[in-house]
Amino acid sequence: MPFFKTVDNVSLFYNDWGTGRPVVLIHGWPLNSDFWEPQSIYLAANGFRVVAYDRRGFGRSEQPWTGYDYDTLADDLDGLMQHLDLHDATLVGFSMGGGEVARYLSRHGAVRVAQAVLMSAVTPSLKKSNDNPDGIDPSVFDGLLKALETDRHGFLADFREGFFYGTSAEPVVSRGVLDWYSFLSSQASLRAIIECARAWSDTDFRSDLSSITIPTLIMHGGSDVNVPPEITAHIVRHMIAGARYIEYEGSGHAIGITDSQRVNADLLAFLREIEG
Repeated sequence: MPFFKTVDNVSLFYNDWGTGRPVVLIHGWPLNSDFWEPQSIYLAANGFRVVAYDRRGFGRSEQPWTGYDYDTLADDLDGLMQHLDLHDATLVGFSMGGGEVARYLSRHGAVRVAQAVLMSAVTPSLKKSNDNPDGIDPSVFDGLLKALETDRHGFLADFREGFFYGTSAEPVVSRGVLDWYSFLSSQASLRAIIECARAWSDTDFRSDLSSITIPTLIMHGGSDVNVPPEITAHIVRHMIAGARYIEYEGSGHAIGITDSQRVNADLLAFLREIEG
């Protein structure tokens, strides 16, 4: 299996499929790169080089005690970009991964990047504060962290329902998909899950987003209860000049799974806009 070493000597796993202009997929919390399966196969089959990696502490990557802040995570992404010598890449960040896209571009620039995609992203800032009055009350995140510390498997088993479901009263994914979610989340270390939850709930990406000048696509479920579009995508679309926004009406958080056919088609159309 392919691995590369970060600047602090952590071994991270990645897949590198297909040929063509590179697309780097950055997974959400508390999963790993396998969650990109529908997009990885589709984009590689349609003429793109698809790179998807497991964040430190998750999946097949090493599980260090430290390094779960967004500066370090963005540096890990930069290490992968350099290791594979990627250029003209499109960065696609889902949920927590959207924060890595924003922090990478503000910290390392866009010399290797042609496009950005924020899918169900946690940007610009989730937690309620004096200068973010519409955010989520801090007590919600305190309760989440406490539940993870007490019984992370029980919490995540309950959390997975809202992860997929939007407004539909009928099941939108099979029991097998729900079990797959639990399997992927069980591969992460408890330390990584807790510290990354602190990172995506506490980090303010507003200054990062203001530095993005490359073509950007924002994709979000209209009924996402985990990362409500009203406090995220609806704001970000006005923060990035020229950003395009696609909302999937009635859909929840994991649109790459529940709306995979439409998401794949929308991604492919965006990627092909700069071909040639």
